Amino acid sequence: MGKSWKNWGTALSVMAGDPSGWYQHVAADGANRGLSPLILPTPTIDAIFQWGRLMPSLLRCLCLFAACLALPVQAAELRIDLGHGVQRHDTASLLARSDARDIDIPGDVAFKRSMHYRAVPLKALLSEADAGDALLFVATDGFAAEIPAALMLHARGSEAWLAVEEPGRPWPTLPGDKGDAGPFYVVWTDPAAMQVGPEQWPYQLAEIRRLPPVAERFPAIRPHAGFKPDSAVQRGFAVFQRTCFACHTLNGQGDARLGPDLNIPHNPTEYLPEDLLRAYIRDPQSLRHWPQARMPGFDRQALSDADLDALLAYLHHMSGRKVASRDKPSP
Repeated sequence: MGKSWKNWGTALSVMAGDPSGWYQHVAADGANRGLSPLILPTPTIDAIFQWGRLMPSLLRCLCLFAACLALPVQAAELRIDLGHGVQRHDTASLLARSDARDIDIPGDVAFKRSMHYRAVPLKALLSEADAGDALLFVATDGFAAEIPAALMLHARGSEAWLAVEEPGRPWPTLPGDKGDAGPFYVVWTDPAAMQVGPEQWPYQLAEIRRLPPVAERFPAIRPHAGFKPDSAVQRGFAVFQRTCFACHTLNGQGDARLGPDLNIPHNPTEYLPEDLLRAYIRDPQSLRHWPQARMPGFDRQALSDADLDALLAYLHHMSGRKVASRDKPSP
């Protein structure tokens, strides 16, 4: 019996729960007649009775098969929870909105080139948020970026958009074999106007939710309370939240699951000389070449020298404040 006929008969017998092997018998008959596997031989009276007995099982299999075929084309869903109940937006409803626009993004952060998107103004989806809210943008790959709601609600030159991947026009694969950016991606027009950083362009977005202040949720990442607000350590704490906390935890606390913890078991200031650590933050590939690396480099436009100095001051300070997430941190 031809291989295609054999596979056809075996598959149908197994799916339909046919212990008698009737489908295999039909397949063998078809092969002997030289028929295509897609053309069934004329059934006998016995075969018709067999069909009647097995039809319910076959129909169940066909329905399951059809459902499986439909899965890849189901619309993606974005969940938004601003404390007033979860809103769910699927691809089709977002693309059908009256405020959806075609936008061009020169120098796209994720794709490293100009990109064209169908997008919705993000502030229109966040109308129930307050300017003082902290919003967490959670991606399917474990990335979690905390972005102040004011940055999107009260834009001064920069504007945040939710780019929506259209089913018939998929986006290209991300550079460096980093997978896909879809189905939803936060992009910005004129990001330099409000100093929007690369960590504030979350892609593979699945959820947006409102959060209490970060220091309340994760007390173990706070520096000692004795530092003044304008101190290097406190300024570095703000830089850490903006640039590092989207991918890393510290002292076991944080929402992100993409990068390693930056204090347990060791703080990077403990095992890297300062010059190498600075070089690594600017360009991770300069220290350790790894084609699958996910960490982006932070040039001086994304992270000024003064901010980098402050970040290192914070990390060095926290190396003396190691606590497990279950322990209560000191003041």
